[in-house]
Amino acid sequence: MALRMDNVGIVVEDLEGTIDFFRELGLELEGRATIEGEWAGRVTGLGDQHVEIAMMRTPDGHSRLELSRFLTPPVVADHRNAPVNALGYLRVMFAVDDIDETLARLRNRGAQLVGEVVNYKDVYRLCYIRGPEGVLIGLAEELS
Repeated sequence: MALRMDNVGIVVEDLEGTIDFFRELGLELEGRATIEGEWAGRVTGLGDQHVEIAMMRTPDGHSRLELSRFLTPPVVADHRNAPVNALGYLRVMFAVDDIDETLARLRNRGAQLVGEVVNYKDVYRLCYIRGPEGVLIGLAEELS
């Protein structure tokens, strides 16, 4: 059986600002669309819906991030600021060449370091940041 992950989805309020943030990280905007109608609600279980989406792609073309802004139905829950050990919570981890340079660029877009940058067994430097709207993002720099 062939299997590959297609994308990770994140629901946001500020679609434009979030696109800008992930562009700064290095992702490319693959496309935008509006998804609406009863057919979409049959997939999600939300009924009639109207959603703006933006698909972001990593430069290597292997991974994608789908950003969604729900117009209807209204958003019903918010766990953006939940700690990393919250049940069902999601973070996205990105491999970067230079964690310090990446942090400097993303701080200009409002990113905040959650804890600290740590060295894991001289193999990786790792950290978590809060990105747009409090979304939890991991950064990993492989040490050679």
